[in-house]
Amino acid sequence: MNAYDDSSQRFLFDEADARGECVRIRHSLSDMLANQVYSPSLRSLLGEFAAAAVLISNNLKYQGRITLQARSDQAISLVMVECSSERHIRGIAQGDLASEAATPLTLLAGGQLVLTVERDAGQRYQGIIALEHASLAEALEQYFSQSEQLGTRFWLASDGEQGAGLMLQQLPEQISEADLRAEQWNRLCILTETLRPHELLGLPPEELLFKLYQEETVTVYPPAPILFKCRCSRERSADAIALLPESERAEIIAEQGDITMTCELCGEVYRFGPEVLAPHNIRSTLH
Repeated sequence: MNAYDDSSQRFLFDEADARGECVRIRHSLSDMLANQVYSPSLRSLLGEFAAAAVLISNNLKYQGRITLQARSDQAISLVMVECSSERHIRGIAQGDLASEAATPLTLLAGGQLVLTVERDAGQRYQGIIALEHASLAEALEQYFSQSEQLGTRFWLASDGEQGAGLMLQQLPEQISEADLRAEQWNRLCILTETLRPHELLGLPPEELLFKLYQEETVTVYPPAPILFKCRCSRERSADAIALLPESERAEIIAEQGDITMTCELCGEVYRFGPEVLAPHNIRSTLH
């Protein structure tokens, strides 16, 4: 296991109004994909979504999570990846999971990309953009150009076994000369455009950053771990069962002996017995 697998690493350009983030996910992606049998194209698409979700979540300045999801009327109806401020990821795709495409994003052609930012305190923000681009990176760049005042660029790659991403973002203005600020940003983007998918997936982050920015002064921060972790729980399952009519609960218990709830995202199974027939007893099954 490489030290940089399943990690996110921030870097800062000391002499330019710009920062960056480099993400690599391998074991956490494998864990996220383990509950379904996805086609190679779909595995690659989920890998890019996961890398992008981690990159975007690193902008969170509070406890919460972002959800990056796309819906379409194509064979794949949903792709969703969630990443918390602790860099815990989970995700799923729905539809014809055997679907293949030379360009994976075309599996969602004509759909919409939805980015949801949710604080643990309850505030929620959502933005939507049409999926009219050849790549997820281009779609995200258009979204950020419409919703943010700061320039933001993405480079994403996935081979289905691992996912990787690099994000550049302008910082609030510190350099007073607008022309110099623009020139620096354009230079950094041009340098990063030389990046190839196999380099993004294969090179250690610090080697990758040196290759791209060896003429720049860059401060690289320690890597932060990324984990697959689902938010499902027995308590949440009990709450869902409590919403069913008592007659329906009774019918399921009579036919099957218990009520089974299976999390689609991680495969965890929660079973509840006859005690769920009385709503006030459901929570007692949690202990």
